[in-house]
Amino acid sequence: MPERDRRRRLLPYLLLGPGLLWLLAFFAVPLYYTAKISLETGTLDTGYSFSWQISNYSNAISTYSEQFLRSFEYAGLATLLSLLIGYPLAYAIAFRGGKWRNALLLAVILPFFVTYLIRTLSWETILDDGGWVVSTLKFLHLVSHDGRVLATTGAVVAGITYNFLPFMILPLYASLERIDHRMLEAGYDLYGRRRDVFLRVTLPLSMPGVVAGVLLTFIPAAGDFVNAQLLGTPRQFMIGNVIQSRYLALSDYPTAAALSFILMAVILVLVLAWAKFAGTESLMGSEAKT
Repeated sequence: MPERDRRRRLLPYLLLGPGLLWLLAFFAVPLYYTAKISLETGTLDTGYSFSWQISNYSNAISTYSEQFLRSFEYAGLATLLSLLIGYPLAYAIAFRGGKWRNALLLAVILPFFVTYLIRTLSWETILDDGGWVVSTLKFLHLVSHDGRVLATTGAVVAGITYNFLPFMILPLYASLERIDHRMLEAGYDLYGRRRDVFLRVTLPLSMPGVVAGVLLTFIPAAGDFVNAQLLGTPRQFMIGNVIQSRYLALSDYPTAAALSFILMAVILVLVLAWAKFAGTESLMGSEAKT
């Protein structure tokens, strides 16, 4: 009996073991080396030495503050657009999908069958100056005769929105699909109007999906560099483009590592602020307001 109890106590640790080892090997260790590199000085030719060079952080912020702000601006716009597009779509799939629900969900995740780079390159082709999208916009006088869509802020934000839209739709659908239809029926009996039922019952009950969708969309969007690289110009470059350039083109590893840590820290602060704003009830699920 004591042997069985001892095995039962050890079971949770054995189940956690593989995940903890994975996090240690592929998160904690790389994070340690990135932190170490961010405090080094030197060049690729002369070699790098650890010297507690805190000024790498202040120099990175002062030099690339514009790219930081642009990254959060683009990520925020893409997240907002994803929410505005994704919520009605998730609502329609959850409550109006019927026998087409699985097919519609497949359509949402179908882009993931194609690599991220190819999807973004396809947008470069679609938004080309000679493409049908630009021709249609010119015909509708939404774009001037000599105007263009590619290599603009709009193209970059549209690309980010498209690429990360499924990360918004899926948690929204999961939240909406779990809503008990008896709650909606009670809401109609209590409030009568569809708008009131949505605002007082459906939306509060779907807030866990909203919170999760915003986080899953904003976090990767803030660090993205592919869309700005392919759909924009250096005037639209985000902080991810700077980090990529510093690592791979200029071999300025300390600055790139410092920028990476600053980006992680700012995102962490924003996530905590969003969680506080949304509230723990929205994170864990809440009852409808009465």
